[in-house]
Amino acid sequence: MYQREDENIKKSLDWFTITLYIILILGGWFSIYGASYQYEHATSMFDLSGRAGMQLIWMGTSLILGFIILKLDSNIYDILAYYIYAAFILLLLLTVVVATDTRGSRSWLKITETIQIQPAEFAKFAVALALARLLNTYNFKLLTPKNLLLVAGIIILPMLLIILQKETGSALVYTAFILMLYREGLPGVVLFIGVSAVLFFVVGLKYSETDIGILSTGEFITIILIIIISSILLFSYKQDGVATRNILISTAGFFGISYLISEMGVDIDFGILALIALAALVVYLLFLAKKHWSKVHALVAVFAIGGLLFVSSVDYLFSDVMQPHQQMRIKVTLGMEDDPMGAGYNVNQSKIAIGSGGLLGKGYLNGTQTKLKYVPEQDTDFIFCTVGEEQGFVGSVIVLLLFFILILRLIYLAERQKNTFGRVYGYCVACIFLFHLSINVGMVIGLTPVIGIPLPFFSYGGSSLWGFTILLFIFLRIDMARKRR
Repeated sequence: MYQREDENIKKSLDWFTITLYIILILGGWFSIYGASYQYEHATSMFDLSGRAGMQLIWMGTSLILGFIILKLDSNIYDILAYYIYAAFILLLLLTVVVATDTRGSRSWLKITETIQIQPAEFAKFAVALALARLLNTYNFKLLTPKNLLLVAGIIILPMLLIILQKETGSALVYTAFILMLYREGLPGVVLFIGVSAVLFFVVGLKYSETDIGILSTGEFITIILIIIISSILLFSYKQDGVATRNILISTAGFFGISYLISEMGVDIDFGILALIALAALVVYLLFLAKKHWSKVHALVAVFAIGGLLFVSSVDYLFSDVMQPHQQMRIKVTLGMEDDPMGAGYNVNQSKIAIGSGGLLGKGYLNGTQTKLKYVPEQDTDFIFCTVGEEQGFVGSVIVLLLFFILILRLIYLAERQKNTFGRVYGYCVACIFLFHLSINVGMVIGLTPVIGIPLPFFSYGGSSLWGFTILLFIFLRIDMARKRR
């Protein structure tokens, strides 16, 4: 039996998070005005014909939307979670069918001549609610095959529909939900394998244009990494120092002796040697697995085999699965191509703008790179370069700190929830903000490929601001009801 909920917002709402939200959307509004300001055609921040004026409307409606969410009964998010998820799956499917092509994607639904919405931005909170509802099921065990498939299905289904809309960047955002699963018991080795896969992909691709025997340089380096990582896994999970030492010493000795022989004029194919070394590792691990009846040794052997299969597929994934523009963006990011007037133009101009800001910036509305429109999408995906140019290093750090404080606050609120539903949803919200922040800032400064995702509360657009507002305020409403018995 629940006690009557305290509907007094003044007492139960987390005003610290609300304050951060207000500061961030105001900072975004000023940045959008700075990015769109033109000296020769200066308009007011409140002029509804300009970007800043329109953003002000989105801010006002977002506050109204947030207030409505706070006044609703928190139980409806639990009760209706699956229905909301199903509704957004149908909406995403509808978008694939009826949306018109907009700059190469079919992700926008036209409401009026001037208003469009992007369902992918709103579907995030629906997925978060569905995951929270599922993990809150009585006696739910995450690590059973059936439940893992259910969780994966909830995340992957909207991703596939968004990819069909040709919005790969927006689809990748949904992988952030995986981070929440580690709080709920997913083994850390899964994340380790994911990071290893990214490392193998990057190394295998970046050094794919030169060869060492029958393998590319990237494949050779990756096989060496697989051997090293396998020994680390073996030591970490089995504390088998003898086996770890045998693997590392024998591998180093094998390649060292081979190198000395090659220096004597003997033609040696180091690509073949790398494959032999990896095969020997797998055989040794399987031998130990049988000898000690050890699951760990067998799983490390599977990791080694899987790593080889993955690196062998890198060329296919890159050349046949990815689109040409995605290939070029990755090549530019990895330094494999220099395309300053094409795929690398946005990032180069963005880095110039941020670098020109120096320590304290050029001052509000004084950013020359911004005012002369050198940076495309400077009030949407590349809004952070406006902050860097006008407010400098200090202003950029302040903005990043505000975001990190918000994320840490969300984690704190998630941990104080009394049930799994609130905790899981809170972590989903924190993970989405963290992913958007990391990838958006990373692509603006050239650390990650340009995948076209907005900076929360800063990038221009109603769908983005509404989506983040709904995501955040639902959690604040859930947190308001945390003291119920």
